[in-house]
Amino acid sequence: MTAYDPLFAKSPETGLGYPASYWAATAGPAPADDGPAPARLDTPVAIIGGGYTGLSCAYHLAKRYGIKAVVLEANRPGWGASGRTGGFARMSLGRLTAAQMIEQWGLDTARRAFGEARAALDNVRATIRDCAIDCDAIEAGHLKIAHRPSRVAALKKEAELHQREFGYAAEFVPGETLRSRHVGGTQSHGALRIPDALAVHPLKLAFGVLRAARAAGASVHSASPVIAWRKSGAEHVLTTPDGTVHAKSVVLATNAYTPQHLHPAVRATLFPVLSQIIVTRPMTAEEIRATNFVTRHVMTDARNLIYYWRRLPDDRIMFGGRGLIADDERRNTRQRDYLLSELKAKYPGLADITVDYTWTGWVGFTRDFLPHIYHAPDDASVHYALGYQGSGVSMSQYAGLLLAGRLAGEHIGNVIPPTGTPLVRFAGHHLLRLPQRALYHWYKLRDGSDW
Repeated sequence: MTAYDPLFAKSPETGLGYPASYWAATAGPAPADDGPAPARLDTPVAIIGGGYTGLSCAYHLAKRYGIKAVVLEANRPGWGASGRTGGFARMSLGRLTAAQMIEQWGLDTARRAFGEARAALDNVRATIRDCAIDCDAIEAGHLKIAHRPSRVAALKKEAELHQREFGYAAEFVPGETLRSRHVGGTQSHGALRIPDALAVHPLKLAFGVLRAARAAGASVHSASPVIAWRKSGAEHVLTTPDGTVHAKSVVLATNAYTPQHLHPAVRATLFPVLSQIIVTRPMTAEEIRATNFVTRHVMTDARNLIYYWRRLPDDRIMFGGRGLIADDERRNTRQRDYLLSELKAKYPGLADITVDYTWTGWVGFTRDFLPHIYHAPDDASVHYALGYQGSGVSMSQYAGLLLAGRLAGEHIGNVIPPTGTPLVRFAGHHLLRLPQRALYHWYKLRDGSDW
């Protein structure tokens, strides 16, 4: 059997169960959905993809505007990135730093974009509160850590820029303070601290939005991939394994799992790459003392190929980083061991820690490293929100809210100006796996140097 790769596969299969992740093991029973789509459905809005974007869009359409959408999910709601992520809800807009936003867009637009990133995080808080979602949410803050002394100066500048240009209370945490108040280890030379971030159980959050969407009147159909799509007059006809869905408007909310044939507007516009996560056994009291791993902040480092990690409520460590080029079970085991060795390199006090869970998931990258919330250039009834660059817990749900407003006829314009543009295609899209390995080696070399 050929390993699944969304760059080439026609579908992420049908009706698959959740991967054997820590999240799936601790989320409790999955809530009911509406089962496979029946022989015929008519709806004002069909949403393809049952992750955060699609479920959020369906919830807000029903709750705010009384529009009862139909969500079509190939496997199960939250099966893709939404239920596999590290659970970092942050103020993030793709992969760009504050300095890069200002350089590329100018200060006024960068300030607007930063404001929308804050609104996206606030939307997650509001959803959790309004829908009474128990997802182990913690007001955590975000530490971007200098893993080498040479990365300290850039983080200091970034903190100063947040304060000066955005009026935001970011701060630089010196290495000694970082090690005494947050976490020790050999790669804790200082950090940019962003006070606003949530740590959540991502699958519990997806389950909560699923419940809220259905309670508001949306229908969510699992095991219902769209295997064909045609336009008949003003009506979209989506074929599923058991029938057809007829819709006036369609939303693409499939992100890294988007099949290339799904619609011309998104063909060759996303580059899916693998991320892999390990979750350790719970730390002992001695290991916590040896590492001073007392922080509940979510953490990333200053690498190009970043690591991301946090202490879980049961004292396990979740640690993630890039995966392999291809999703291969045997080689993923070796990557699990590599990630464990990298965690131990950061924290020698964890020399005897072991791994209880590991899993992989696809992340969607765009040409400009930004999410795009837009519509097909030649058909304004086809909308999409795609390309969260691995930081989509907040922005994906906010995109669902924005899409709901547009579908309901609200004139919201380009709320986030740089993202309200069409996706751009990759040249030689089907060949991108070839340079990927070399790029990984180059980034690894730079991440381990003082360049």
